[in-house]
Amino acid sequence: MKADHKQIVRLLKTARGQIDGILGMVEEDRYCIDISNQLMATTSILRKVNREIIKAHLSGCVKEAFEHDDESLKNEKIEEIISIFEKLDK
Repeated sequence: MKADHKQIVRLLKTARGQIDGILGMVEEDRYCIDISNQLMATTSILRKVNREIIKAHLSGCVKEAFEHDDESLKNEKIEEIISIFEKLDK
């Protein structure tokens, strides 16, 4: 992975902490909207992590593939990106 490891780890640990907090909120039968707000905040962090990883993939792995003459490698990277876009669109 070519993304900034420290940033990714920090963000994922933050999301993990939020999920633990959300679990506690559910167990304590806290107000639904408060739980929902925390879920959206956690989702936002995970989306940011995914954006950073995809950005690093494009500027690293995909760029490197297109610097070579191997058409099958280029096609493979294109298919990976198409697959990710399809998943993001769901």
